Amino acid sequence: MGLRGLLTALALGALCATGAASSAAAQLRLTVNPQTTALTPLPALTGGRVVASADGWTYQWPGVHFEAAFEGGSVLVKLGPGDQILHLSVDGAPARRLVKPAPGLYRLDGFGPGRHLVRAAVVGEMQSAPARFGGFFLEGGKPLPLTAPRRQIEFIGDSHSVGYGDASDKRVCTPDEVWSTTDNSIAFGPLTAARFGADHQVNAISGRGIVRNYDGMAGDTLPQAWPKALLGAAPAYANADWAPQVVVINLGTNDFSTPVKPGERWKDRQALRDDYVETYARFAQAIRARQPQAFLILLAPPSAENEIAAQVDRVAERLKAAGETRLAVIPVGEMELTACDWHPSARDQQGISARLSAFLDQRPEVWLGR
Repeated sequence: MGLRGLLTALALGALCATGAASSAAAQLRLTVNPQTTALTPLPALTGGRVVASADGWTYQWPGVHFEAAFEGGSVLVKLGPGDQILHLSVDGAPARRLVKPAPGLYRLDGFGPGRHLVRAAVVGEMQSAPARFGGFFLEGGKPLPLTAPRRQIEFIGDSHSVGYGDASDKRVCTPDEVWSTTDNSIAFGPLTAARFGADHQVNAISGRGIVRNYDGMAGDTLPQAWPKALLGAAPAYANADWAPQVVVINLGTNDFSTPVKPGERWKDRQALRDDYVETYARFAQAIRARQPQAFLILLAPPSAENEIAAQVDRVAERLKAAGETRLAVIPVGEMELTACDWHPSARDQQGISARLSAFLDQRPEVWLGR
């Protein structure tokens, strides 16, 4: 796509969640690779797992987001390589949806002088390769301080936590349609975090499980991938500022959604269940060792004959027998599963968030680390 086509696509991509947001978006202008004068880097808060370098951030896990505050009538956003979907917003109003944007500099203006908050949220999934974000910049405005939220919540899971195809209104989707309708911003994790004014991480990979990936496919399981900063062969993740008060785990659908095939390491279904329980308990203990302040929530997704829920209950019993006291199991409940490939719809995601939020509303002490 040429520059003119890209500009047209971006203009048509303005988000219109509400009438007010639509009006605000219509007033904004987005210019690609504009002529610029001297640029001032704008300090940014980062959310999600990122690898920082001198010229920006690299990331591959879902739910990564960047925010900055400033005074002025325009802001510039520098994007690096990588197939990604980003939502840009100004002062909480959706501004532009960028789908596979070309690397370069993008200027947002048209929102008038004064104090503003700009946000770039990566909403898609990028299993095949990481992407980069180069930061925010000003042309004569004034950077303003921005305080990170005190509350933090981490979500660990599979495609249900990613938001796989959740913006779709049909179950039969092509791979391109799955990719373009995967929107982590409307998945239960970010919805719940927003409800409590918390920063969040979404450490989830579609198709992965505790001991077995979907249909026995190769690749790291979540316990194997979770310690890493990126997917695949990657260094360990380390961030002294990440100390979530709540960690929510939603895993098991891929372990049990298909029959064990000949050649897999489990002799029968019960052996798979036992391995799942033992490995899940060790994984939860590893999370506890890294995050001693966190309250652990194990979600129990629906399955035939409540197979997954029964195993999650066994995990909780094992953890409690080992001395774990700050733990709860929450059933996800029935879902309509009308998004791509029978995945949770946007309404299903809202329902999961509602159940989780209702529990947290009854336990305000968890935000105090107890």
